[in-house]
Amino acid sequence: MSTSTTASVSTHILDTSIGRPAEGVAVHLSARGGAEADWQALGGSATDADGRCKDLPALPEGTTHVRLDFAVEAYFEEKTANKQADAQQDAPATRDSGASSVFFPEVAITFAVVPGEHYHVPLLLNPFGYSVYRGS
Repeated sequence: MSTSTTASVSTHILDTSIGRPAEGVAVHLSARGGAEADWQALGGSATDADGRCKDLPALPEGTTHVRLDFAVEAYFEEKTANKQADAQQDAPATRDSGASSVFFPEVAITFAVVPGEHYHVPLLLNPFGYSVYRGS
């Protein structure tokens, strides 16, 4: 929850290749207080059955930039092993770049924040692309 001196962050992931929330994706939160400051790892969580991270750590006072790191490779490897994603996506199972079914093994989103604001950052994900936006 944001306060007048801090911002807050939440996220969720929708796997657009199957039209369902992405469960079990590890998400790590980092913050810094200024463009030249070092990143401080704050902790992480994993998405639940609704694709949401409900227990991300609070941001420290003075945070100006936030980074969310989504570890999506393990999620898609499990889906591929179970053949759920391959059966429902339009893209071929393999590409010219190799045998892996995941083009982006991780997604790192960095954004600026101001105190007192809440930032919900949804990730729309598939094995060969992603999109993010500031939600509500």
